[in-house]
Amino acid sequence: MRKVKLALGTHNHQPVGNFDFVFEDAYAKAYLPFIEILERHPQIKVSQHYTGILLDWFMQKYPEFIGRLKALVKRGQIEMISGGFYEPILINIPDADKLGQIAKLTQTIKEQTGYNATGFWLAERIWEPHLASILSQAHMRYTIIDDSHFKSAGLQDEELRGYYITEDKGETLNIFPIAERLRYTIPFQDPEVTIEYLRSIASEDGNNLVVFADDGEKFGIWPDTYKHCYENGWIERFFRALEANLDWIELVHFQEVLNTMPPIGRVYLPTASYREMMEWALPTKTIHEYEDFEHQLRDHNMFNRYKVFVHGGFWRNFLAKYPESNNLHKKSIYVNQKLEKVKGAARQSELFSEAQDKLWAGQCNCPYWHGVFGGLYLNNLRFAVYRSMIEAETKLDQLTRSKTALEKGWIDIQQFDFDADGQDEIIVETATLNGYFSPAKGGSLFELDFKPAAINLLDTMSRHEEAYHRKLLNVQNNHHNNNEVASIHDRVVMKEDGLDKRLHYDWFRRCSLIDHFLTADTTLDEMAIAKNHEAGDFVTSAYNVDISQEKAAKLLHFSRVGFVNVDGRAESIKLDKIIKFDPKNPQIDIKYRLRNQTDRKLDLWFGIDFIVALLAGNAHDRYFYIPGHNLETRNLASTGIVSQINQLSVVDEWLGIDVQFSFDRSADVWRYPIETISQSEGGFERVYQSSVVFPNWKIQLLPDASWELNIVKHIKH
Repeated sequence: MRKVKLALGTHNHQPVGNFDFVFEDAYAKAYLPFIEILERHPQIKVSQHYTGILLDWFMQKYPEFIGRLKALVKRGQIEMISGGFYEPILINIPDADKLGQIAKLTQTIKEQTGYNATGFWLAERIWEPHLASILSQAHMRYTIIDDSHFKSAGLQDEELRGYYITEDKGETLNIFPIAERLRYTIPFQDPEVTIEYLRSIASEDGNNLVVFADDGEKFGIWPDTYKHCYENGWIERFFRALEANLDWIELVHFQEVLNTMPPIGRVYLPTASYREMMEWALPTKTIHEYEDFEHQLRDHNMFNRYKVFVHGGFWRNFLAKYPESNNLHKKSIYVNQKLEKVKGAARQSELFSEAQDKLWAGQCNCPYWHGVFGGLYLNNLRFAVYRSMIEAETKLDQLTRSKTALEKGWIDIQQFDFDADGQDEIIVETATLNGYFSPAKGGSLFELDFKPAAINLLDTMSRHEEAYHRKLLNVQNNHHNNNEVASIHDRVVMKEDGLDKRLHYDWFRRCSLIDHFLTADTTLDEMAIAKNHEAGDFVTSAYNVDISQEKAAKLLHFSRVGFVNVDGRAESIKLDKIIKFDPKNPQIDIKYRLRNQTDRKLDLWFGIDFIVALLAGNAHDRYFYIPGHNLETRNLASTGIVSQINQLSVVDEWLGIDVQFSFDRSADVWRYPIETISQSEGGFERVYQSSVVFPNWKIQLLPDASWELNIVKHIKH
């Protein structure tokens, strides 16, 4: 009888910062019912990977679930697979953190289930050749990767009926290819389709191995899969079909294969992920060309044959594509460097261990990239990883600062190339605030961490053009062109109408202390969609900077001589902004000085962007407050103008934060939201990112005269 070996695996994960109701829904619809069915079918073997995030949640909410896993491990049904505890993109973090996260999850699996895991789940299957040695050092014997990785190395389908060995610097790792065919048949086609596929590759010696490994959430959480898998009984029927054919289908665990079969051979895989991920990492205009080429191949029935030769980009380029992703990554590197500086003396300290674990939680991969799922655009996920890293820094402060400094406050300033762009940034750290400045980009403030609440108050996305936006525009164009139907490749589902009208793009990074000189006809609506005309050249230009001290406080003095178009002439203006941080109090004093360097009287319209990112644009407990004014709409996603005021607050009752702005010159204050249109598994959606507070003044400057302004930004908690 011709026989075949089948290894089944599932990967189960929820990101740090995901809502508890999402965990509950996934537990009720996917994780628990899958185990319940598995218990009823003792002959079915499955390898399972749960991230540490999930295992912690199970222990807190449903410890009995861990008991059931342990029982299934003991009776030989489940093989547990390790990974990075907080599901990092492995190439995205330092080697010491790679090894630490793997050791933490492996130890947790041992403690909770009794299993010695030697397999590694590679997050998003993002592979680079040097990982072979890292995983070997972590005592991992194998990992599981898409068969497309192997095909990129030149292997054919018939050569992928087993596993291979690879190495880096002589350290070896076994790698199993996931059969793409099974990822599409399980659970979306009748079980017999999978059985027939297995029958087609069975062999006389029975040594052909086929691997299925995919997200556990596709068994209950993906759209319509709970009804399909459980109410309509797909999984039950699939397990019964396997049981009915166990005379020729041998269900195996990966560890079992390693112990009984040799590798097919040695292979070296190129850098890769699954096909869609490599496409998403490309620049937007290149994705358009990539999609057009794919469409041509599909239209000529050539795609399935030649898709292995159609390669997209490289995961690391998400850090170049999105400055927001790069900011998260470089923050994690910076915190890691802080930990490394104290590791020798403090390694056994409880505070050190807590700080290290917080950093690792901040390395959870989900908000570092963007594809068909919200990822980077989901502010609750960014908030969670920033919170973890800021909490890590606070614990390091407690570990490294003297008792006097902790009581009376302290302040440090560093100037170095934080974001690896070839230009120095400045980081100011105090007992209550971290401020990150870019002299080369408008003298802007691009991160402001409020430590008591562990939040980056400037955690926003700018509005980037995404490749999938053209699908929205095509739908609208087709609607106006005699209701033509869009290509099957370009079908669109929208969570609300009119999203195509909300596609606006920012030409500068959204952050604070961006200096604008407006033309006389500028409107709030133009500013809100970044379509206003700038009269000055200050927004993205480089500023000079000097650092000085005033008593216990530190001063950053940014200055620039630029030009403002007044009545058709480029007039010279010197702009100084002096930022003062208090060592103890969460307050920033900002002084502006504009100097007319011409011999003409100048009429100027000057304003400053401030960003406040507090997660929810329409929540009743997050709002604008202006003393003496009753705002008609005050939610954070509101748009409006309030004239001649000296104070404004942005309040978040949920976090207990009041971000208060005070101006010593009465200002007209404009406000508007930054909202992005992004793609998710449920369709296109509008996501609130932050609010812009834009105080502005109309100024008349005599020749060689100056105008000064003082702003205090104070955060109450």
